[in-house]
Amino acid sequence: MSTALDTDTTTDAAASEDLETVRLVNGLSCDLPASSPLAKLLKSQRTWVGPDAKARLRILNAAKSVAIVGASPKPQRSSFFVGTYLQQSSDYRLYFVNPMEKEILGQPAYASLKDLPEVPDIVVVFRRGSDIPQVIDEVVAAGAKTVWVQLGIWNQDAAYYGEEQGLTVVMDRCIKVEHARFHGGLHLLGFDTGQITARKTVR
Repeated sequence: MSTALDTDTTTDAAASEDLETVRLVNGLSCDLPASSPLAKLLKSQRTWVGPDAKARLRILNAAKSVAIVGASPKPQRSSFFVGTYLQQSSDYRLYFVNPMEKEILGQPAYASLKDLPEVPDIVVVFRRGSDIPQVIDEVVAAGAKTVWVQLGIWNQDAAYYGEEQGLTVVMDRCIKVEHARFHGGLHLLGFDTGQITARKTVR
């Protein structure tokens, strides 16, 4: 038979359970028991929304310099492909950050963002999702204002954290694809741009 003592104990246990702040799609947040099915479901879903297409275009057009963190000299790596494209198809001052390399794509490789000769306008990140919070700290320390996490890399908590630090955050999008499609060059990937124009590609 249940007693008042049993009820009080149960209530105290529930009250002492760790609460987790979960963000909703509408931007609101609520505290739920971390072990609850709803908290787990909401945490597994993507609720963070980054800059829309127009905002991403403004970011790319305003930038003069781009640093690639996690750049690789290996042609099979995505960062090499992206670096090659940006070298050949943009006017950005391009910097490669990899403490294990001395040179990438004919340019010097830097050990960290703080070693660059200037503060980059965009920091493109090719690192594991779990590494993104640390990279965000490095971006903030270097004074950069935009962090662009590449396609296939997702860390929602890090995205919110970056915004809390005053950064503009783009995540799970390829800067090469975005730049190419905005500037009429997506055909370089073999895709139809959907544009019919006689205008020369803007670089």
